Amino acid sequence: MQVIENVAVIPAAVWRSRGAGANHKANANHKAKLILEIVMRRGFIILAICALVGAAYFTMSKWAIRHTTLTFVDPVRSDRTVSIDVAVRRDREVESIADMAELPVAILSHGNTVKNTEYSFLTNIFAARGYLVMSIQHDLDTDAPMVTKVGEEYVGRRMQYNRGIFNIKFAIEQMKKQYPNADYDHLTLIGHSNGGDISMYFAKLHPEMVKKVVTLDNLRVPFVTDGKVKILSFRSHDPVFKADPGVVPDDDTCAKAGITVVRTEYQHNDLSDRGPDTVKESIQARVQEFLDQDEGTTSPMSLLTASAPPQQPAPAKN
Repeated sequence: MQVIENVAVIPAAVWRSRGAGANHKANANHKAKLILEIVMRRGFIILAICALVGAAYFTMSKWAIRHTTLTFVDPVRSDRTVSIDVAVRRDREVESIADMAELPVAILSHGNTVKNTEYSFLTNIFAARGYLVMSIQHDLDTDAPMVTKVGEEYVGRRMQYNRGIFNIKFAIEQMKKQYPNADYDHLTLIGHSNGGDISMYFAKLHPEMVKKVVTLDNLRVPFVTDGKVKILSFRSHDPVFKADPGVVPDDDTCAKAGITVVRTEYQHNDLSDRGPDTVKESIQARVQEFLDQDEGTTSPMSLLTASAPPQQPAPAKN
């Protein structure tokens, strides 16, 4: 006996319709997942690119500042050689050569027995901000050693200061031929110890040429206090190297003249590339703050930094 159950017969077209709807929904879900995955992947790729760019920026930034040594002969002073370590940001150098920009000028004077190339932690800061930086080698091996003569003006070092003034003026005239599109009429002078005294002495004799002075523990030449020159000075806490009376103005005079004095716990001989990184980084930060107040804040991407390899020569002598 054949038993026939009551079964609803569904046309084939209906089956095909239901199958297509299910497939469409599955495809839509699959596409949504793919889109989400693509967006997430792109986000990770962008983050990775940003990280790589940042790493490359800080890794390669030292190549953005070009250092070169130029040596000139001064026939007026028995063919005395004057060597200059020039630091300049490559893009700013190109703009200057193309008559697209006038570079501000900073001149660094080294301390006694310290080489002009041993202040890269400072020269790179200024070069990164677009300065043409000139580090002048003031002392030659043939020069007589500097001595202290107690009781004489500037303890008998006027001759060294005058020689430094001649070096700076001569270097400026030679650099005008190399970099004509630079502002040599509003100088920023930087100096350590004896070089700080040369810088302050230059500002005293030629205030019309000087806009800012940054000294690292100059000990002999009193500060310019007429308020026409902006001054930042770092003072060491060194039992051996102490400023002569009257060199550093009192707090009231500093406030009136716009002079910033930073009293530190650092040693006198630490205020160059020879010093610890913590000392150099602290000085860099205060110099940046000083420059920001006068020039405006520089954005991180436009501020390139570079570090010179540490050097461990003999301690400086003042």
